[in-house]
Amino acid sequence: MITQTHAPMNIFDDFLGDRIREGYGDRRALLTDRGACTYRDIFDASGRFARLMQTSGVGPRDRVLIALPDGEEYVAALFGTLRLGAVVVMVNPHLPAEQIEYFLKYTEPQAAFVGSESEHAFRNAASRVPGAPNITVVGGSAFDEHLAALDSDVSVHPTQGHDPAVFLFSGGTTGHPKGVVQTHRSFRNTTILYGQRTLNIGPDDITLSVPKLFFGYATGTNLFFPFSVGATSALFPERCSAEALFDRIEQFRPTVLVNVPTMVNNLVSHPEAGSRDLSSLRISTSAGEALPAELHRRWNELFDAPLLDGLGTAEMWHIFISNRPDDVKPGTLGRVVEGFEVRACAPDGTPVATGDVGTMRVRGDSLALGYWRDEEKTATAFVDGWFVSGDVISFDGDGYVTYAGRSDDMLKVSGKWLSPKELENCLLEHDSVREAAVVGVPTSDGLVKPSAFVIVGDDVVAGEALAEELQQWARDRLEPYKYPRSVHFMNDLPRTHLGKVDRGSLARGST
Repeated sequence: MITQTHAPMNIFDDFLGDRIREGYGDRRALLTDRGACTYRDIFDASGRFARLMQTSGVGPRDRVLIALPDGEEYVAALFGTLRLGAVVVMVNPHLPAEQIEYFLKYTEPQAAFVGSESEHAFRNAASRVPGAPNITVVGGSAFDEHLAALDSDVSVHPTQGHDPAVFLFSGGTTGHPKGVVQTHRSFRNTTILYGQRTLNIGPDDITLSVPKLFFGYATGTNLFFPFSVGATSALFPERCSAEALFDRIEQFRPTVLVNVPTMVNNLVSHPEAGSRDLSSLRISTSAGEALPAELHRRWNELFDAPLLDGLGTAEMWHIFISNRPDDVKPGTLGRVVEGFEVRACAPDGTPVATGDVGTMRVRGDSLALGYWRDEEKTATAFVDGWFVSGDVISFDGDGYVTYAGRSDDMLKVSGKWLSPKELENCLLEHDSVREAAVVGVPTSDGLVKPSAFVIVGDDVVAGEALAEELQQWARDRLEPYKYPRSVHFMNDLPRTHLGKVDRGSLARGST
């Protein structure tokens, strides 16, 4: 198990090399459709990927883009990059060519590993980017034979704790995603404080994730956390649906499910939810978006595993406010993870009173170096050792944190503040609503009014009558000014590259 030590450090050792030295080489590291592979298998494969990168000129601090489906090759390429002291740039392998072009120009990687399904889009994008790296397509017999012939004995570069290790990316709901430069120290720190001490990840755990490894939330909970203690990560390449997730839980029998509110909604709304076997789970996490209390209630009615809502940011790498396995308060994010300090603040940075909402500031040893090539935004967001977030939160008298939304999502309606989350949760309590998103839409007189975008159940007839019913439903349960002035029925909601609801797109599309 990882223990706190001083620099130098390379998280290759923390999460993989040390398991070999501890005699865990024959332990099961990954479960995939191919079967199981051991820590020794991943250690050796990472050496071959490192050797492959060395031959193409990759060295310490160079950036290596990884856009692979979840599986053994992804993990080996990631650890091979860290082994060289290079910097991992993780991107969604399903991006369109236009977005790939942005990431290639912005991060200027020295090498890029992609899967066969992504090859065309990446080559198309690279053809329009001067100085773009060669695109290495991972997989196929020729690649596998070439990789297998390489010498895996590559030494681990002695990076320091403050050296960059991984680029994470902000949600990017407005404009392009910002690259958050995270350090080796950050990954070690949060793994100890949240993964080991809060979630109690241990050697006998098996983790399974809804979000894919390119999302920092999953990189931690479904790879670094289990690897830090010799546990097992279950991986599958396809995009997640409720049916696929139920099947994978029954196949891999995970003890820890890494979840997001959208999938929580899909699971509890599924007609077979009550008959599927989730008995292997001891906990499920939830992050990425706020978890409505109504979804939490429905989860608790169907499943025995505690659902642990929490909040993290790319700028702090992972979760620093969380419910605990033995201390869950639905409707809240839980309490601050020990080792971090979080405040709800007024605009001038002074803490607000208990119970009042304020913008979040957080500090701790997982603070990023800043935003890649953006000194202005770095100076605004990273102030005197604090990350100044746009999230709006409040503390109750017992230290539990309630999430009110993003400061730029808060709506001023009839002179009063409205949190979209409050109205969304109210709408979700209606039996016809499966998912809801609320944004502010300008009216003809220049005022901003709440507008609801709703996905209904399979057998529900969406139309004017239901829209009026939902408006009245909100009037009956909330203060009068908070009801949605319009209701739009959707088959799906637009999402960012990280799978979060793209509220900016909804607002633009409704005007």
